[in-house]
Amino acid sequence: MNLLKKLCEIRASSGNEEAMTEFILGWIQAEKENFLVQPQIFSGDAFQQSVVLVFGEARTAVFSHIDSIGFTVRYQNELVKIGGPRIENGYILVGKDEQGEIECEIQTDEEGNFFASGREIERGTILTFKSNFRETIDSIQCCTMDNRLGVWNAMQLAKTMRHGAIVFSCREEHGGGNTAFLGKFLYENFNIRQALISDITWLTEGVHAGMGVAISLRDSGIPNRAYVNRVIHIAKEEGIPYQLEVEGSGGSDGIELQKSAYPWDWCFVGAAEDHVHSPDEKVHKKDIESMLKLYQKLIEKL
Repeated sequence: MNLLKKLCEIRASSGNEEAMTEFILGWIQAEKENFLVQPQIFSGDAFQQSVVLVFGEARTAVFSHIDSIGFTVRYQNELVKIGGPRIENGYILVGKDEQGEIECEIQTDEEGNFFASGREIERGTILTFKSNFRETIDSIQCCTMDNRLGVWNAMQLAKTMRHGAIVFSCREEHGGGNTAFLGKFLYENFNIRQALISDITWLTEGVHAGMGVAISLRDSGIPNRAYVNRVIHIAKEEGIPYQLEVEGSGGSDGIELQKSAYPWDWCFVGAAEDHVHSPDEKVHKKDIESMLKLYQKLIEKL
């Protein structure tokens, strides 16, 4: 899990993904000679901080957002949420401003406002949870597992992918990311209109740790059930453990594809975590294993 540990240590909240982009591009250059198929690589200013890989005659694209939740420092060290991080007194945050490295704690006042402890931090500074990677026989636990684990899954797929696309997208956690543009690019240039969303969901009364990857029938968006049924059929056929998720809220890159002007079929397929959007996000290793196995089969058979 060394690669996942490195990913979790990178500070890259929504709108500030440059460090993740540089890491992914560096990893691709270092590892691509070992890929089964050499991909076309698209990145740079036109793609903002996103990276797109296209392998062979691609039919299906895997979307995985590279940003995380975090905080922006306002005035007098008040904190403004990026996305929906959990707030508790004592959570440790890290960042950097012109005065140097920052390590501070979240403090809340009687009115429910929250602040960064310690010295005055320059306004506009971005802070994220401090990484504390913990591995046991059964689980992995750290901040930003959402969505560093989804990115890790996509990076593993890149090694064996013959036909397909991988999209590392931006700004999903805060909404209004660039997924719609990336979908447009793939549809118009490669005639791809099937997507899998490599992201992390949450444990609930119906989705349990260690019982298999979650296949989402719906969240705040409702995907094409005929396409989702194909995903479920492949999971059954291959004997890969999975759980069906039904939620009325939440979302992913799939929402942006659904709202776009292009006829995308999409399905969220991802492991579920405990302690969502906190420094202690926890995922069972069996669910990670089934997630990767299912993606490998879906890319081959969809």
